[in-house]
Amino acid sequence: MIFEIHPDFKPKEAQIKAAFENFDNTGNDFIIGERNRIKLFEIGNQTVNVKSFKVPNKLNQFVYRYFRKSKARRSFEYANYLLEKGIGTPKPVAFQENHGGLGLQRSFYASLHQDYDLTFRELVEIKDFPDEELILRQFTRFCYKLHEAGIEFKDHSPGNTLIKKISNEYYEFYLVDLNRMNFHENMNLELRMKNLSRLTPKKEMVKIMAEEYASISGENHEKLFTLLWGFTEKFQTKYHRKLNAKKKIKSIFK
Repeated sequence: MIFEIHPDFKPKEAQIKAAFENFDNTGNDFIIGERNRIKLFEIGNQTVNVKSFKVPNKLNQFVYRYFRKSKARRSFEYANYLLEKGIGTPKPVAFQENHGGLGLQRSFYASLHQDYDLTFRELVEIKDFPDEELILRQFTRFCYKLHEAGIEFKDHSPGNTLIKKISNEYYEFYLVDLNRMNFHENMNLELRMKNLSRLTPKKEMVKIMAEEYASISGENHEKLFTLLWGFTEKFQTKYHRKLNAKKKIKSIFK
């Protein structure tokens, strides 16, 4: 077993370990997905969000044990790195890897539970969302800061940004589901725009994002829009092709 805890939570180590070890029978369900499960635990006067990752297949059990960091470890390390760079994400608490047989079995990542008002998904799906343009422009500035730090968040999709309203004119943003990132000395415009291409299929939102990104970066607005919309169309085409293929396969086996 490998366990690591953030120094700020060292006094709560026993309770954090207990949450990992008794995950299946304790805690309150928050998100129960096909692959991963998230529960909430009250530890002291704080709510801790604990994610249990799906047991990997036999090949990846070996790979994650000896050649590649587990998703839980990467989540913990990347969260610390984001906060060092001033990028919003729920504060990391601890991670744990349980090993046996060929390698990695269960693994867990704990962070402080972050209150939020919406995710980016609501901004996309709800027509005329209050403060939509304000939120979108502030979010674009958040993404620019991420890119300036050389951080390519590979799961930059609508459900992975939590949005918290701080005042009538100010919102804060928090990235979640952190285990897939690349880090660069510099990110060129193509990589930056491609990194934003999974967020929304709406052309009017893409236009605002390109306009705001151009105003911060000093780049040409039309150039950024052409790049971002091109990458967005490619992603949407690929996404819907994959979705339709899955539906056909399911219909065959019904």
